[in-house]
Amino acid sequence: MPATTSELKPILVFDSGIGGLTVLREARVLMPERHFIYVADDAAFPYGGWEEPALKEHVIKLFGQLLAEHDPEICIIACNTAFTLVGAELRAAFPEMRFVGTVPAIKPAAERTRTGLVSVLATPGTVKRAYTRDLIQSFASQCHVRLVGSENLARMAEAYIRGEPIDDVAVVAEIEQCFVEQDGRKTDIVVLACTHYPFMANVFRRLAPWPVDWLDPAEAIARQARRLVPLPDGFEPLNGVDPAIFTSGKPDFTTRRLMQGFGLTIR
Repeated sequence: MPATTSELKPILVFDSGIGGLTVLREARVLMPERHFIYVADDAAFPYGGWEEPALKEHVIKLFGQLLAEHDPEICIIACNTAFTLVGAELRAAFPEMRFVGTVPAIKPAAERTRTGLVSVLATPGTVKRAYTRDLIQSFASQCHVRLVGSENLARMAEAYIRGEPIDDVAVVAEIEQCFVEQDGRKTDIVVLACTHYPFMANVFRRLAPWPVDWLDPAEAIARQARRLVPLPDGFEPLNGVDPAIFTSGKPDFTTRRLMQGFGLTIR
């Protein structure tokens, strides 16, 4: 007999902060029969300031604890910085678990661009990864791809999501290098290679010097998770709230209210 909805294992969604909520939102639409556990490693946020060996060790140790405690069906790593650095190591350390990663959406950008000018707006950690450059070589060698590593946008997005004011001039300083003019052509696609950034897409559109396609990978990540977890027969959509775990153990009031808006209750 097929498993009842209550017997199905949850899906774990992991990010360094609250940017992974963009992925959670899409995954819930495509996987209505599943509960989710959202994990924000806010005690270690932002990941961009970490040395790579220390961050690898930290993430693998943390996942050892999370998998032992929650036994999820699959894990969605809703963080470009984490997955491009430690995705292979996670799969090697936990071969019984399936991981859905988040990588810069360079392949679809190369397929969609009309001008051949694509920019990748990311964290410095994602920009410097060999993984990112391999994606460009494999899928976008015929394009001019500009990598833009922002030191500040992830923090700014966290503040923006919480309803705090952000300065337009400061935002422009972070995104202006994405816009390239070359031989009468202009950048027409900007890849949002950090799951925090789609929350600010309307701000980016308002401040951009010309219209571009801001490519959000969240839906593609959710589709891949759905492919790995077939929909059972005779399911019923779930109601109620899912747990959110903050590794600091100290999310502020604004964050708690935000989580409630996403149907999450903080443990």
